Amino acid sequence: MKDISGLFGLQYPIVQGGMIWCSGWELAAAVSNAGGLGTIGSGSMYPDVLRDQIRKCKAATDRPFAVNLPLIYPQVADHIQIILEEKVPVVITSAGNPKLYAETFKSAGCKLIHVVSSSKFAIKAQEAGCDAVVAEGFEAGGHNGREETTTLCLIPQVVDAVTIPVIAAGGIADGRSMLAAFALGAQGVQMGSRFVACIESSAHEAFKQAVIAAKEGDTHLTLKEITPVRLLNNPFADQVRLAYHNGATNDELKALLGRGRAKKGMFEGDMIDGELEIGQVSARLDNIYSAKQIIDQTMVEFKTAFQKMSL
Repeated sequence: MKDISGLFGLQYPIVQGGMIWCSGWELAAAVSNAGGLGTIGSGSMYPDVLRDQIRKCKAATDRPFAVNLPLIYPQVADHIQIILEEKVPVVITSAGNPKLYAETFKSAGCKLIHVVSSSKFAIKAQEAGCDAVVAEGFEAGGHNGREETTTLCLIPQVVDAVTIPVIAAGGIADGRSMLAAFALGAQGVQMGSRFVACIESSAHEAFKQAVIAAKEGDTHLTLKEITPVRLLNNPFADQVRLAYHNGATNDELKALLGRGRAKKGMFEGDMIDGELEIGQVSARLDNIYSAKQIIDQTMVEFKTAFQKMSL
């Protein structure tokens, strides 16, 4: 079965999402050591913090790992320089145009993946020289595509549109959903929410507990006028809904969001006033496991489901 393992030097075709405030070096190293592609989420890090995280990750694993780089980050140039100096093997870009930096990364020997929410952007990523794309469906947590295309619809559309490997994301948290993504033509999967509720995740324990307590319908996509984001229900999310009900302007929504909301919620554990970004699949999570347990269990479930389908 064709997958991304050979391309990135992995044991298993599983990529850990680079979730803001949840993806430090401990999680990235643990996922890579367990056979997947661990990812440091740089979107919440100052340049000096990112360098320290990369160095700690390199000391903790001898396997490939990635840095997720949101291209809208104010100090993106500093982050790129650090990534190049530290010889990070894989870069996953998001929220911007990878063409601006593709040649820089490729000439330095970095493998480049770009996160997309449509076949149109997947084609542009391929034309820019990306080695693979992460096609992320509407179910995913955090910042999402405006198209609201579900994973089930998105993956085959992207697979048919490009020739580079497609990594499926959004609503994937176990071996059954991984198998479904492969049946749609994906060659690997990215899991984000499943790794938020992980022992090695840098998310606050209160946030982890809120994630595994989530039920169906406890998340919703909102703030599309600013930047679409999927939030877990809490008093802050209620404030956002009330603002919409009262006809808030974009400026009023930005003022409500303010600065540091995500850090307050996901990293510091403020379940009242914090922004809690998580995917719909949180309703299926019932426990906090180690990265190795998650990956091992996923692969057992994948093989079991595949065998059942083959009967």
